Amino acid sequence: MDTSITVPRAEVLRDRYRSRLPERLQELAGPVEGNVDLPLHIVWSGRTSYSLDRPKSRMTFYRTVLAEGLSEDLVALLHHRLLAEQWPVLRRLISPYIREVWEDAFPELLRTAPADTTAA
Repeated sequence: MDTSITVPRAEVLRDRYRSRLPERLQELAGPVEGNVDLPLHIVWSGRTSYSLDRPKSRMTFYRTVLAEGLSEDLVALLHHRLLAEQWPVLRRLISPYIREVWEDAFPELLRTAPADTTAA
């Protein structure tokens, strides 16, 4: 594997995700229930509507927003309590770059209780 390509790309991705982070998890004040439609700049093809009341749909919604959302999207669409509750499972479903950035910035995510395995 050519590390001259891998290392710079990894840092570019980490920097991209780091630049989108809120200062505190509590800033994430998005909805906790109901249906949510994602804008085209987050999801440009496929499924755009998600039910936060259904665990699998909510998990997919969070994965998508974490990967593609801008800073203002994270604050408006994600909720700090739901993120923390889902984190034990969600952290295995997202890119390692996203996981590293979020866990470095918010170590409290690592202290969340184990999630119900049926949510994945």
